[in-house]
Amino acid sequence: MINKIARSVADALAGIPDGATVLIGGFGTAGIPGELIDGLVEQGAKDLTVVNNNAGNGDTGLAALLAAGRVRKIICSFPRQADSQVFDGLYRSGKIELELVPQGNLAERIRAAGAGIGAFFCPTGYGTQLAGNRETREIDGKQYVLEYPIHGDVALIKAERGDRWGNLVYRKAARNFGPVMAMASKKTVATVHDIAELGTLDPETVVTPGIFVHQVVRIERVATQAGGFKKAA
Repeated sequence: MINKIARSVADALAGIPDGATVLIGGFGTAGIPGELIDGLVEQGAKDLTVVNNNAGNGDTGLAALLAAGRVRKIICSFPRQADSQVFDGLYRSGKIELELVPQGNLAERIRAAGAGIGAFFCPTGYGTQLAGNRETREIDGKQYVLEYPIHGDVALIKAERGDRWGNLVYRKAARNFGPVMAMASKKTVATVHDIAELGTLDPETVVTPGIFVHQVVRIERVATQAGGFKKAA
C-alpha cells in the first residue's frame, strides 16, 4: 500500500546529506514551508546550496537557516529587501556565495530540470554581467544566452491539501514555485494542512501528481505575518 504520509517533519527530512542542493518553495512569505526549514535547521545538514526566490525575511525560516551557517551558496532572484539583514551580513563578510538569476530564468531553469531539457536559450541578461561567459546565439535577429537547468537533491514545498499517494492541491499564490520544484528534485517533501481521503481530491484541481512527491507532512494552520517583520513590542 502506497502511503507517503510521514509521522513527523524529522522523519520526512531524515537522510538529507551535507552538500545537498535544496529547492525551497515560496514567494516572499507566500507558500514558504517554514516548518520544513526549521526541521532542516534541526536536522543538521550543512554546506547546502539553496534555491529560492529570495534570500530570507527577518530572522525566521530561510533567514534562520542562513544564520545557522548551514548554507554555502544561494541561488535566487531577490537577495536583498528591507528585512534581509541576515543574508546581507553573511554576503558582505564573504561567508556565503550568491548566484543571482532573473526570476523568469530561475523558474524556467527549474522547470527545464523537471522536463528533462538539457539547456535552453533565453534573452534575459544578454549583454549584462548576469550572462557571464555563457554561450550566446542570435535567433531570428535577437540575441540569447544559453541557460542550464537547476536540479535539486530535495525540494521543500508547501501545499494546502494532499492524500497518502502524495497528490497535492495548492492555495492561490502559495503555489508559486512548488510544482516545478517538485518535478526538478530527486526527493520532494511537502507540508499540507489537510490530509484528504484517497479519491476525494478532484483530479482537475491536483497540480502536483503524487509521482513527484515522496513525503507528505500535516501541519497546523498558522497565520503568516506579511513581510517577515516582527510585531512591535
